[in-house]
Formats: sequence, structure tokens, C-alpha cells
Amino acid sequence: MDEMFENDIIEISDENGNTYSFEVCDYFFYNGEEYTVLKDAAQDNTEEDLSIVIMKVNPFTDENGEEMEEFVPIDDELMEVLTQIARTRILEGTDDAGDDEAE
Repeated sequence: MDEMFENDIIEISDENGNTYSFEVCDYFFYNGEEYTVLKDAAQDNTEEDLSIVIMKVNPFTDENGEEMEEFVPIDDELMEVLTQIARTRILEGTDDAGDDEAE
């Protein structure tokens, strides 16, 4: 994947207060919306059972005028479609798989 995301590690907490570390490994568009692919920070890109999470990217401007991103969970049906696109992009190491926006 694109090396500019290689070291972006974020932490996400679940509803029970458990914290998980994820590596931001890709951004892509689908149906005019931007999504990010996150993988367990302890995994490498060659693992057959690659565990990924896909979230919608909601850009916003904070109170200081700085542009920020919020990652929002997506529904299960959309997750199935986007997971196939993301796995192909990660395992093949290509930036063009799934770049075409679906109609």
C-alpha cells in the first residue's frame, strides 16, 4: 500500500472501553464517499487471514479552522462489498483496484 500511510497508527475504543491499535493503510472512494482501510497494527500485509476494518471518512473543520477526519462505522451490507475491494487492494499492493466509483 501507499507508504505515506505506513506509520499512521490510530487507537479506537469500543463501547466497553477496550482500546485497539490500527494502522491506516488505505483510502479509497466508493459511490462518491471516501472510506479508510484500517488493519490490526500487529499484522503485516501478507497474512492470509488479514483482519481489516473499513470506516467512512467524514471530513470536518475544528474550532481552530484545522481540517480533521472522523472515522464512522458502516453497516454490515456495505462492509461486505468494501471488504472485498480493500482486501484486493492490500494483498495485490495496487492503488488502482476499486478506484472506479460504482454507479
